[in-house]
Amino acid sequence: MVIAKNRQEMSNMIFMILSAVFVASLVTCNLIANKFVDIDLGFHVFRVSAGILPYPITFLVTDILSEIYGRDKTNKVVFSGFIASLFVLLFLWLGAQFNSIDGSPVSDSVYNKVFQNAWRIIAASMVAYLSAQFLDVKLFHFWKNLTKGKHLWLRNNASTIASQLVDTTLVIGVLFIGVWTSGEIFSAVLDGWTFKMLCAFIDTPIFYVLTGLLRRLFDLEMGQEI
Repeated sequence: MVIAKNRQEMSNMIFMILSAVFVASLVTCNLIANKFVDIDLGFHVFRVSAGILPYPITFLVTDILSEIYGRDKTNKVVFSGFIASLFVLLFLWLGAQFNSIDGSPVSDSVYNKVFQNAWRIIAASMVAYLSAQFLDVKLFHFWKNLTKGKHLWLRNNASTIASQLVDTTLVIGVLFIGVWTSGEIFSAVLDGWTFKMLCAFIDTPIFYVLTGLLRRLFDLEMGQEI
């Protein structure tokens, strides 16, 4: 009885930690999305938003949650990220309503320059986020059911690659249609999606290791959920 209770407490703690990592990564994506960077991997230079850097973590976390905790709990975490982003938007707006004092490390002009289109970025991100994350969870479980809980690599990568295409296309489209040329938009979508696919392939062994550890910790069979 004590062992079962301790295992439940451990399960709840890990769920909370994964949820916190997910929300923190999502919020960070939105806050740093205004900065565009070049990432040189030798074979290609990817021109992407800095917000793309923590974003693959959100898909890794939702895949882990889907595998161990199931679809319903994962969807709740996805929705909590949406609520958190709305609060970030509210307080970014609130911070702009007060004038900075003399000697403030961040002046009004700097604050407004960094966050002036945060609402548009977050709006674009939320449209893409809800579509892509719920699609990711749905596809993950589709492949999980189809393969009867086998082939972790397939559901991890297939769900993420498809949902990342949706996410990247929606974000770039909402933000830059009418601002960039169609060629620039296509290039940005291709660079962003390709970079995210590379991240998905890289996080596959991490996904295997973490889900394996959690499965042993909670005595779960392959494909079994808490």
